[in-house]
Amino acid sequence: MLLVPLAAVLLLLGGAYGWAVSRSVQQAFYTQQVGDLGTFVTSARQALRSSSADVLDGELRRYRELYGTTVVVVDRSGRPWAPLADAALVLDEPTAGKVQLALSGRRSDLPELVVLPWQLAEQSLVEPIVDDGDVIGAVVMSARVDAPRAEIVRQWLVLAIVCALAIVAGLFVVLRLATWVLKPVHRVDLAMEAIERGDMDARISDETGPPELRRMILLFNRMAGEIERVVSRQQEFALNASHELRNPLSALLLRLESLATGLDQSWDGEVEATREEGRRMTRILDTLLGFARGSDRAALQDPIDLAALAERRVAAWRDAAAAKGVALELRLDGPVPAAADETIAESALDAVIDNAVKFSPSGSTIDVSAERTADGCVLAVRDRGPGIPDDEREHMTDRFWRSARTDATPGSGLGLAIATDLLATVGGRLQVEAADGSGLRVLLHLPGAEAR
Repeated sequence: MLLVPLAAVLLLLGGAYGWAVSRSVQQAFYTQQVGDLGTFVTSARQALRSSSADVLDGELRRYRELYGTTVVVVDRSGRPWAPLADAALVLDEPTAGKVQLALSGRRSDLPELVVLPWQLAEQSLVEPIVDDGDVIGAVVMSARVDAPRAEIVRQWLVLAIVCALAIVAGLFVVLRLATWVLKPVHRVDLAMEAIERGDMDARISDETGPPELRRMILLFNRMAGEIERVVSRQQEFALNASHELRNPLSALLLRLESLATGLDQSWDGEVEATREEGRRMTRILDTLLGFARGSDRAALQDPIDLAALAERRVAAWRDAAAAKGVALELRLDGPVPAAADETIAESALDAVIDNAVKFSPSGSTIDVSAERTADGCVLAVRDRGPGIPDDEREHMTDRFWRSARTDATPGSGLGLAIATDLLATVGGRLQVEAADGSGLRVLLHLPGAEAR
């Protein structure tokens, strides 16, 4: 951002200076020619008056030897008169035209100035010789342009070298300045990557750079400390909660076993269902403990059968649904292997079924299905409740969001949000869509796995 304007300014100023140099060198060259031409006009007038070209001849030859410029004096007829060695010289057509113009009493114009040195071409200057108001001849000067051309090229080369050095110096300064400015940003970027990887104690100790960035680093360190404190408290709470809940759950399961010894065989199904719920609670606590410790959930994505999982959860929810007058129907076409954590899939499905039972009218049916798709597996829960308008449906997975039409129904607005977060940990997602007729269809997308 700094180097481009610098280069543009240098090119603009360098171009203007190069143009001025080219004109200045040419003007100086032609001014010198005009001055010398006036001197020779005076000498030639005296020589033509005396009809003797001896003195003038020596001057012209000496001038040619010193400066490489050819000066020829023509008489009133337009024929070369001096120097004598050029008496038989034939002038080219443009020069002859200028001579005729001069013999008529008019001076020839100076050559037009050019910009590029290679455009500079040799041109003749012709000055009339006037004696008592009569034109008695003309002086023709043809100077070589090698010297002014070389001078223009030399100054342009010096200008190019100066501009190149200025750009190099500017590049050095800009790089140093950019490094000074961006180095703190780079350190912030590295620290953010470290925090994202789980290194919550990552901090930036070197507070160099502009004052604004030093303040940013200070605020970043404070923010990182606050995040570490909050995450640490959350982990401690999850660890404490999972540990404190494990003891009463174990006691509850022991009491269940004691009670089971005094029941007849007709209660075996209920006892076994209660045992399974206890074991599921234990798995949930283990999962909570794993999240609190920050363990890698990818390692727990073993193949599970979503059909069997759906069958178990529907059986567990059937009594609660029947108490509200709602029927649960299971639609399966065979095993549906998925790569996911079983506890996470169960918890997400429970949250969706809980919502469906809560908002379904009495006498309606909830359909639960599991199937394989082209990109994985899907657990679907379709209810026949009032549904949600399109403009509100996208907010259903937001935490604590509840529709204004269902405020009278008990709930916290966390079920689908928790299910969404759980699925994200195993590479899945939750989708809510309107069902045909009425109600909603909630889809739990999970990665597929090879059948075992």
